Amino acid sequence: MKSMRWVKNVGLGIKTPDAAIEGTYVDKKCPFTGNVSIRGKILKGLVTSTKMKRTVVVRRDYLHYIKKYRRFEKRHKNIHAHCSPCFAVKEGDIVTIGQCRPLAKTVKFNVVAHESQRAKTGKKTFRMF
Repeated sequence: MKSMRWVKNVGLGIKTPDAAIEGTYVDKKCPFTGNVSIRGKILKGLVTSTKMKRTVVVRRDYLHYIKKYRRFEKRHKNIHAHCSPCFAVKEGDIVTIGQCRPLAKTVKFNVVAHESQRAKTGKKTFRMF
C-alpha cells in the first residue's frame, strides 16, 4: 500500500493538482506540499523563460495612461515565480501566480495554476489577460 502524502489546500478557490497529491517529489517551496502560504496578489501572465531550475519568468503586459496626450502606452513587467514540479510548464503557456514570502532574491511569487494553451505569437508580443 502507498504511504500517505501530506498535501494542503491553498484556498482562494485554487484546486490542488493531481500531480501534487500523487507525486513523489520533495519541494519545500511548493505551495501544495511545502512550507509556503499564498497571500496578497493573484496575477496571470505569459511564461517567457523556463531556463532556471524550478523557476519561470512570467511576462505581464498592461496599459499606462498618459494624461497629457490622453492616450495609453504599452508597458510590461517580468516577474520571477517558483514553479513546483507538479506543473509541466513550457514557454508560451499562461500561468496564474500567487504572492508569497520571498523565496530568493528576486522570487516572491509561486505558480498556483497552469493553462497549457500555447501562445502562437512571439515572446515580446503584447497580450493582455
